Amino acid sequence: MNILLLGSGGRLGRGRGASLSDLGRLHAPGREQADLTKPDRLEKLIRRLSPGVIVNAAAYTAVDQAETEPRLAETINAEAPARLARLARELSAWLIHYSTDYVYDGGKDGWYAEEDPAAPLSVYGRSKLAGDEAVAASGCRHLIFRVSWLFSARGRSFPRSILELARGKESFSVTDDQFGAPTGVELLSNVTALALNRVLAGGPDLSGLYHLAAAGETNWHGFAVHLVAQARRLGWDLMARPENISPAPAAANARPARRPANSRLSTAKLARVFGLEPAPWTYYADRLLRLWTGFRNTPAGDAADLLRP
Repeated sequence: MNILLLGSGGRLGRGRGASLSDLGRLHAPGREQADLTKPDRLEKLIRRLSPGVIVNAAAYTAVDQAETEPRLAETINAEAPARLARLARELSAWLIHYSTDYVYDGGKDGWYAEEDPAAPLSVYGRSKLAGDEAVAASGCRHLIFRVSWLFSARGRSFPRSILELARGKESFSVTDDQFGAPTGVELLSNVTALALNRVLAGGPDLSGLYHLAAAGETNWHGFAVHLVAQARRLGWDLMARPENISPAPAAANARPARRPANSRLSTAKLARVFGLEPAPWTYYADRLLRLWTGFRNTPAGDAADLLRP
């Protein structure tokens, strides 16, 4: 069986190949070969490969920039998934698609469940919701994983930004009135592979939307304090101390796109259907820091290399 991974070079797709290669023949073309803004070329590739699984890890994720590029965001996040879903249905393939907490307005008092109404606050959120709805309505076999506060070892991410700040400043402030669960990319990779293994084995059709996030909750300030405290315990030479990171409201750092104040996603459905219960967010954050620390301590390694774009 052929497995097509789209967006292999992005945050969602990077490192995903290792978890998928055991399930079939993995094809992970670069953006020049599989560009979601060139649907005809992409369709030719898909028809030639005739994959049994399409994993769409590609997306327009520049949340603030999307406010001035709504058409591009719509093309990549809504129209492309709709076309992928149509092709998946024609080929009797499974489509794995990733969504975001930005589809919610953050006004709920508690944890969001999959059946809660979506009400995105931004162009990015609206474009992602349109993609989710197109996939769900297509009739193809699909798994939509809605994630929150994603971070990874490579590329720009919140942990990278915080550690860069902590290396160069004694004090700084971080938002404390937005809540969610920081989620490591490795969790997405593992759950995707395990869920795919289950659906490919046959049995009932488990198509649907599933929330996928680490357990627990925090705010951005709490996440930053944890990162700096743990990094210092691991021997990192940082100017900032946890107690010198000040809490600040989101309004103090106004940005073009509005963010939901509450991004807490319930993973009860994931546990009920697939028997998968993610570890606490601190587990994945600490693993990331140990990875970076181990790299720094190798003869050829330099932690600074991991803290650059």
